[in-house]
Amino acid sequence: MDFDVLIAGGGPVGLMTASELALAGVRTCIVERLKEPSPFSKALTLHPRSIEILEMRGLGERFKEIGKPSPSGHFAGLKTGLDFSALDTQANFTLIIPQYETEKVLEEHARNLGVCILRDHEVLAFREHEETAELVVQGPDGLSFLTASYIVGADGAGSTIRKQARIAFSGTDGNITAMLADVSLENPPESHFYTCVNREGGVVIVPLDDGIFRVLITAPHMPQALLHEPVTLEELKKELNRICGTDFGIDSPVWMSRFGNATKLAEHYRSGRIFLAGDAAHIHFPAGGQGLNVGLQDAMNLGWKLAAKIKGRCPDWLLDSYHNERHTVGEALLVNTQIQTKLFDFTREGLYLRELLSGILGFSDVNRYLAEQIAALSVQYKADEKMPEHELNGKRLPDIDLTLSDGTVKRLYTFLRDGRFLLATFGIETKEFSILPHVRRIQVKAIDGRPEWNGVKAALIRPDGHVAWAVDESMENAEQLIADGIHRWCGNSHIQSV
Repeated sequence: MDFDVLIAGGGPVGLMTASELALAGVRTCIVERLKEPSPFSKALTLHPRSIEILEMRGLGERFKEIGKPSPSGHFAGLKTGLDFSALDTQANFTLIIPQYETEKVLEEHARNLGVCILRDHEVLAFREHEETAELVVQGPDGLSFLTASYIVGADGAGSTIRKQARIAFSGTDGNITAMLADVSLENPPESHFYTCVNREGGVVIVPLDDGIFRVLITAPHMPQALLHEPVTLEELKKELNRICGTDFGIDSPVWMSRFGNATKLAEHYRSGRIFLAGDAAHIHFPAGGQGLNVGLQDAMNLGWKLAAKIKGRCPDWLLDSYHNERHTVGEALLVNTQIQTKLFDFTREGLYLRELLSGILGFSDVNRYLAEQIAALSVQYKADEKMPEHELNGKRLPDIDLTLSDGTVKRLYTFLRDGRFLLATFGIETKEFSILPHVRRIQVKAIDGRPEWNGVKAALIRPDGHVAWAVDESMENAEQLIADGIHRWCGNSHIQSV
């Protein structure tokens, strides 16, 4: 067998998945059609939850050096923005960062972890066997056949892997065509996030680097038939003048493209030895800039589970939970983006509705509710039914301050850098448990300002920063529950109960 895991697609999702696998010592290879990374940038933002998961792996500072922080996001381009600064996270901002910069950092990270990346190689087909899976690949030197235990399809909306696995991709076809262009503007708007919406359509303008601006245009009169036709500078000027009354001195296009609102979700994220992640699993109108972010979060969920399976310490139910957890998130994503798409209604009534909702977003509770959705901080996974109920079970944890038993104070995410489980115990002696090498153990004295942690005796924190389970000191046989919980999630017969 050539590798443990083969990944079709070397974009951000494929690179993130590969890195998570390699972090656990899994032999991983990415097969990427492009000879060089694309110089164009479909995605422009990293949202708070994405920044959190990058922070967990020690990449947060690198991304913050490159990206431009912004305290706000948006919902359907409404006039009142979403206030990320009020959210319960250390990453209470959006990073404005071109996708090619994100890919550059993630590729460097993956290569440093030993990931094999085959560029200029196209996946033609795959074959699944009882014990292995195989990719048929066309490269510069002809056909090759690569084998592995599992294959991950991170190969975009037109995924070869998804199609050949015959996984249904259900949803709705597009009925809207929009344009984007990275251009120079001789007379740019003053706002760092400019929007103009009226009966003629909607325009969003965001500054990038080196005097380049991203211009997004949606207009009711653009027919869907235009989706595959090239965008022209003259067309951009015409639409900007029609909607905004000025073309802002648009010139020197770097990249121009069209996009639509086709909305589809893979029926299964797993089929035997095949997994899907990112755009291969879900496509939608890019409302709120969520696509890349949800893809990275798919990768974070899949990586440690698949690695644990390959290392022989993952029960089948845990690997299956990738579909159960992330398919639910994908469904919510599609509903969210479809609602936003409905709000790109340029009729008189639609504009009144936008004005009304923009006013409602002025209420802090409403603003926070939608901000948490766009930022993906509201994602909570279903609690483990085999463990006692606790309000922390399945919850995402922010980067909280932990006062350790020796009095030092450290951030939670510093203990997740190596991708292991983290067992946080409160007042339990180390000798009571034989901890596995893939489980890090810390003794915590206090977590101030977090009442949900009051009375917790131990909590197992997943490599992706969600709580697997928490055991309260009031529970009968708490020590036995802790031992059983570690065995259930981390799988090894050497765990000793008290």
